[in-house]
Amino acid sequence: MIWYVIYLVTFVASLYALIEALRTPAAAFEIMDKQTKKLWVTLTGVATGLSALAVFFNVSLFILLCLVATLIFLLDVRPAVKGVGGGRNEGPYGPW
Repeated sequence: MIWYVIYLVTFVASLYALIEALRTPAAAFEIMDKQTKKLWVTLTGVATGLSALAVFFNVSLFILLCLVATLIFLLDVRPAVKGVGGGRNEGPYGPW
């Protein structure tokens, strides 16, 4: 039961990371020197797929790697590229 919860949390977090990677402009990754958008979409997409296998079919292959890739994106890459707006007038605390 504990492992199932870990698989489910990993799946939800990786799905959220994938959506955020898709929504972020490609230029933001390059400006903040965080690899490329294509790489992060691929990594979070693979993590989402493998964690979905763990949740729905109890195939826990590479679940730790999925969790690591997801956490790196959510804790390091996303905060860095989130501040780079796509032409919007937004500061660090909201619009100005």
